[in-house]
Amino acid sequence: MPTPVFLTVDVEIMWRHHAHGLDLATLCARSFEPAGVGISYQIALLSRHGLKATFFVCPMPALLYGLEPFRRIIDIIQSAGQQVQLHLHPNWAGAKVGDRGRAHSRFELIDYSLDEQRALIGGARDLLVTAGAVSPIAFRAGSYGANADTLTALADLGFVYDSSHNGSMQPRPCAVDLPPAQIAPVRHRGLVEVPVTLIEERPGDYRNVQICALSANEMRAALDHAVAQGHAAVTIVNHGFELANRAGTRANAVHVRRFEELCMMLDARRHDLPTQHFTDQPAPRLGQQDAPLAPSSSRLRWRQAEQLWSNFVAERAA
Repeated sequence: MPTPVFLTVDVEIMWRHHAHGLDLATLCARSFEPAGVGISYQIALLSRHGLKATFFVCPMPALLYGLEPFRRIIDIIQSAGQQVQLHLHPNWAGAKVGDRGRAHSRFELIDYSLDEQRALIGGARDLLVTAGAVSPIAFRAGSYGANADTLTALADLGFVYDSSHNGSMQPRPCAVDLPPAQIAPVRHRGLVEVPVTLIEERPGDYRNVQICALSANEMRAALDHAVAQGHAAVTIVNHGFELANRAGTRANAVHVRRFEELCMMLDARRHDLPTQHFTDQPAPRLGQQDAPLAPSSSRLRWRQAEQLWSNFVAERAA
């Protein structure tokens, strides 16, 4: 049976750029379309390979900067046949334009009460829909900062899926009450939790499947493992800004190559690993006991060497 792949891209205005006092045009460019390898580039590559992706969009900065930047980016995503779902960084609720990030609300959803979380999520959903998105049914908390109250609030608001559980980030900011190694979708607290896929890089030490976190070789091994073991789903993370350096001023060649190789892998293996939107049918299989890929010292050493190059060469601002 095929293993569906949820290829996900978190889309947000980067707090560090707001805190640096960048003007709105530069802020959006470096967050959404940095160095020519942002959302439009990623969508074009997905289209070339016939792949589906879900873009989790955080609309909270619209409280400061207005909806127009989000209308544009949501239109780009949806016009390409890709899907928009809801992402939320709650610190923007208390932010102010021009103060270099001094004003903000609490950064993690887990630091809010159930009622506060329900209000924040409901308000963010309204912003997203007002900006032109189809009403979302799936959610991911910023920094994976979700807990039991988050899932309860989502279920109360009619969401069907959450994809905040990331066992490599437990116990904080991810505080979802599931085991760290839970990678198979599971019905939990009134909705379906679709965890971020992990590999085990050392015994008991997990790393999420993300473009900036794993080498292409590790992602290939994780996909091979998922197919061989009949996993219920694979969930991969990227960001709109992740293929550029942290300053958003030039492409990170290591990350670009990883994303390109991932797209080629998924294209070549579409029968075993079909990419899927959260609204597609059938829904992911639930209740399996899927286990992360076991450690490999050779894969780990290769990625560590690659990460050194990425951090000290590719990440340097132009």
